[in-house]
Amino acid sequence: MEEYRRIADRVEAAVRDGRLRPGDRLPPQRVFARRHGIANSTAIRVYGELARRGLVVGEVGRGTFVRAAPPLPGPALVEASGTAPVDLQLNYPVVDGQQERMARALTALARPGVLAGALARPAAADGTPEARDAAVPVLAGPGWAPDPGSVLFAGSGRRAVAAALSALVPPGGRLGVEELTYPPLRAVAERLGIRLVPLALDTEGVRPEALAAAHRAAPLAAVYLQPTLHNPLAATAGEERRDALAELLRRLDLTAVEDATWAFLDPGAPAPLAARAPERVVLVDSLSKRLAPGLTVGYLVVPGRLRAAVAEALRSGAWTADGFALAAATRWAGDGTVAETVAAKRADAAARHALVLRRLAGQALRTSPHAYFCWWELPAPWRAETFAAAAARAGVAVTPGSAFAAAPGAAPGAVRVGLASPPHAVLDAALARLAALAEAGPG
Repeated sequence: MEEYRRIADRVEAAVRDGRLRPGDRLPPQRVFARRHGIANSTAIRVYGELARRGLVVGEVGRGTFVRAAPPLPGPALVEASGTAPVDLQLNYPVVDGQQERMARALTALARPGVLAGALARPAAADGTPEARDAAVPVLAGPGWAPDPGSVLFAGSGRRAVAAALSALVPPGGRLGVEELTYPPLRAVAERLGIRLVPLALDTEGVRPEALAAAHRAAPLAAVYLQPTLHNPLAATAGEERRDALAELLRRLDLTAVEDATWAFLDPGAPAPLAARAPERVVLVDSLSKRLAPGLTVGYLVVPGRLRAAVAEALRSGAWTADGFALAAATRWAGDGTVAETVAAKRADAAARHALVLRRLAGQALRTSPHAYFCWWELPAPWRAETFAAAAARAGVAVTPGSAFAAAPGAAPGAVRVGLASPPHAVLDAALARLAALAEAGPG
């Protein structure tokens, strides 16, 4: 592949994963050439290629600006509709019978008297006694269940994270975070004026010595962790690691925000940090992955000393749950819908994991039989951005590793492959296409 096309692929990947947004101005071509170590003539060809792909538009006297990314080009593996490319970026699992199970509760909720109560007023941060009681079995795991009085409610998991961070970290404060982390966390931190401090990882997640060293260098206000099925690495911390982190939180007088959004998929995972250091951990969770993203509720399990501050953050940020969604979630938890759907998704994740092991055999993968995603360290000479762009032209969307990097400019040579969204047969064909692409090389 000619150099200018490879560079254009990297720019296209940055547009598709949101690092370059519609309306962003590209640097002048001479500056672009210096930054990339290429000739001015090559930069001119890069800009011409980007324009040909419909990614940028030049305005005389003003410069070159990013347009909204067009539909993925090239031959596409398609869904049953025959028109959509395969999206392995978004990761929303849906299993057979899920809608029917959810509809049972919604039918009861639609009765006029019940509906009036659900729509009468916004939900309070602490919901209702029924909602708090119903949340306990949803959040509980082996050897641990939250106190109903410790539960607060948000409109989504992302809003729950935002409220927790708003209560814990002042503007300009430092938040310790895994060096590879949940991408929306960066946007939440930027909006709140929080500085992210990347923490080194190993196969079990954050290394305790990295957390201690970061706090010694300059005090952290809090730390954000994903101990179970870390996104994107699918890592799960063992008992000893969790005990060490809990003890370190106490010793450093630190509070952790523990994101348990994907933990429901692994029933054998150790008890959360919130069970080991309940006075030092705000646990956040959500219904979006357990059920569906279109009608969701976020949960927070909050230590008593922080309850008023987090509740106020929920109210002032307009991050509380909607009354209707909370009423639906309460019924879904109480009538068995959540438990039945979770069981089905655990089996579904294992089946999709098997497809990955078959189609990407021999590749450097970090995954788990419980995970709906895998981290693929690409073979040389592939780079993540060029692979993602090449995959897009082949009709398959994957996420380059840079989207998960807590430090600006970091570019891991890996992609995350989301497994949850397409039907099994479509996923299998997409994985086969990706495997062939990796073997062929960037050409």
